[in-house]
Amino acid sequence: MRRKLVAGNWKMHGSLAENEALLSGILAGMADVKAGVAVCVPFPYLAQAQAKLTGSAIAWGAQNMSQQAKGAFTGEVSASMLKDFSCTYVLVGHSERRAIYGESDELVAEKFAAAQAAGLTPILCVGETLSEREGGVTEAVVARQLDAVIAKCGVASLAKAVVAYEPVWAIGTGVTASPEQAQAVHAFIRTKVRGLDAGVADGLIIQYGGSMKANNAVELLGQPDIDGGLIGGAALNAEEFLAICRAG
Repeated sequence: MRRKLVAGNWKMHGSLAENEALLSGILAGMADVKAGVAVCVPFPYLAQAQAKLTGSAIAWGAQNMSQQAKGAFTGEVSASMLKDFSCTYVLVGHSERRAIYGESDELVAEKFAAAQAAGLTPILCVGETLSEREGGVTEAVVARQLDAVIAKCGVASLAKAVVAYEPVWAIGTGVTASPEQAQAVHAFIRTKVRGLDAGVADGLIIQYGGSMKANNAVELLGQPDIDGGLIGGAALNAEEFLAICRAG
């Protein structure tokens, strides 16, 4: 039985004071949470997350990383640096990285490989835009994004990773994929992986990301192939985030 995983993606939000209050609030409400919980925080706050969360049930991670191990790459952060702060997870291929910063499927696959080589668990983000959904190519887009990683790292690599399906049209828009829409894509992902390795497919955690909130989390997380959530805006409110965690 796959354990649900709820991960907060703070994006470019937070301050030392705000983070202290948020993390304290989440920690105070964890007693009745059965799901796995993680927060992916901006780079400058990794030390704060590490200090605050060490010894707790909450894991932490980063929102991005370089595919390079070290070198003259001004402004970049390597996987080994993230390991220095005891990160468990790192997001790779978030739609904002793909759309705003032009990250290709191949670059995402390189980051995925570098993360695993350093002992991090990548959360691989896949998903389609509104025009792609309306064009009926959702499955083709998601398959292409997955195939880039499988081609580089092999299907077995997914046994040490998490996949997050995030319909781009539902991120930060307040529009959520219906439970049926989300389940259909999650089932497609699992079926695709099962065609290569049934054991990996059965154990693969596939999160839903896209305006999941306390008021829709129970229905979404009740779907057979939705194994948790990658939470954006709702992760910045302790009670809202905890309500989602409890729904899992």
